[in-house]
Amino acid sequence: MTAGLEHTWVAHYAKGVPAEIEPPDSSLVDLLTGAVTTYGDRPALEFFGAELSYSELGRQVDVAAEGLRRLGVRPGDRVALVLPNCPEHIVAFYAVLRLGAVVVEHNPLYTPTEMAHQFGDHGATVAIAWDRIATTITALPGVEHVVAVDITASMPWTKRLALRLPVARARALRAQLTGRAPGTTAWSDVVRHGPLAPSTPGPTVDDLAAIQYTSGTTGVPKGAMLSHGNLMANAAQGRAWVPGLTPGQEVVYAVLPMFHAYGLTLCLTFAMSMGARLVLFPRFDVDLVLTAAKKHPPTFLPAVPPIYERLATAARERGTDLTATRFAISGAMALPRETLELWEDVTGGLLVEGYGLTETSPVALGNPIGSDRRPGAVGVPFPSTDIRVVDPEDPTRDLAPGERGELLIRGPQVFGGYWGRPEETAAALLDGGWFRTGDIVVVDPDGFVSVVDRIKEIIITGGFNVMPSEVEAVLRTVPGITDAAVVGLPKHDGSEDVVAAVTTEPGVELVVEDVRARCRADLAAYKVPRRVVVVDELPRSQIGKVLRKQVRDSLIEG
Repeated sequence: MTAGLEHTWVAHYAKGVPAEIEPPDSSLVDLLTGAVTTYGDRPALEFFGAELSYSELGRQVDVAAEGLRRLGVRPGDRVALVLPNCPEHIVAFYAVLRLGAVVVEHNPLYTPTEMAHQFGDHGATVAIAWDRIATTITALPGVEHVVAVDITASMPWTKRLALRLPVARARALRAQLTGRAPGTTAWSDVVRHGPLAPSTPGPTVDDLAAIQYTSGTTGVPKGAMLSHGNLMANAAQGRAWVPGLTPGQEVVYAVLPMFHAYGLTLCLTFAMSMGARLVLFPRFDVDLVLTAAKKHPPTFLPAVPPIYERLATAARERGTDLTATRFAISGAMALPRETLELWEDVTGGLLVEGYGLTETSPVALGNPIGSDRRPGAVGVPFPSTDIRVVDPEDPTRDLAPGERGELLIRGPQVFGGYWGRPEETAAALLDGGWFRTGDIVVVDPDGFVSVVDRIKEIIITGGFNVMPSEVEAVLRTVPGITDAAVVGLPKHDGSEDVVAAVTTEPGVELVVEDVRARCRADLAAYKVPRRVVVVDELPRSQIGKVLRKQVRDSLIEG
């Protein structure tokens, strides 16, 4: 551990937060079973007003597990989930785990190219996908079964009826939410069987639970392997961090996508572990959220800064009461002070910033829930979590508090490595279980961490990571472009815009919209450059590597 720290941060924990948590000795399946037993009659899920109790959720998980077993899913198999937030997402997640299989989460808005890379890497033969995009999955090699989910089936019957009205607005909304999926198996057919036999063996705490794809520090997206123990530990750390939570009484809003590590833990595991009502939104929409808040307002809201800004501004304009929201946790990007102040003025609750990575399940640091928080810092280590600050060129050399260095993290939430990539795993996980984050930080003598730079040059836009090299590879296929450098330019809300600097063949005049259209064919929308700037040349190092930092600085100055 970095000399001079020695857990100094524990003194700044909120009252009642322990320095250590009990190591988990059970699986995520046991977590759900406990919630069903303890909170059976209480609402577990709410979707457009339709509710599902914990008892019914448990029953549906058992039935879905039997249906997946009949499809051939066995312990250790990877099963891909390609779903927005909906009740079926949660049922499928726990059903896969109940069989001892491994969940692989995917963004349903990924392009076929992006999907093909990930499916080729993890080798899942069964996928559970949103029917609107399911045919994208059926075309992938190696996939034997695609289960198509119509998310409108879980809506109240009045809303389902409204979607079928013969008017243009209803047709347009229906097209956004559902679609035909030829060549697939309907989810309704998978869940028409009886429940799984109780004697069917389930997973253990040490078994692999999920593979979450991340850009890591270099290269193409890699699958971070998260065990049941990793995810159970992070849920327990989250509960310990907010001592004011009341089990069985909280209302958590799932505005974060559950295919993202942040949404997965805060919604799929953390919320379930304390018997919360989880209100699901297939996408973030201010109108949907504020409408839901009139009936069951959130008491705990995990989100990203742009969401807090938009919700607080709209709530103030419309007079919507959000004062029930006592706690809010911001992550994935820097939290601007003005956003924090706006949110707390509108709600009267606390908004604190945290820090994590997919490889840490994901939360590793957080600001204390109380007066000791420090806006601008990402916080202090969670219970049972250690940190070091080291020389990024020599990670065996610790730096003193106040010096800039690479952040290393160790704790029960730290992943077991990258799927099928032993060399990258060895580079990321050092002796003693220390994970190299790739982030340059400064730690003060009290243990509060501030992120000052990123070794990995990943762009964070809207809470999602964008690998510059992935976008650059697509840009280089555009006729007339000879080279490209992709960087993130800061926005006022703490996020970044994806911006490309490109060089072109002599005499070529690029049509920027055509370039962006070409990118949209192979990249998710949030990865497509917002701006494309033609430059005479790209700055390079002595060995010919493009210097992205210089590109970024020149674009900011220009």
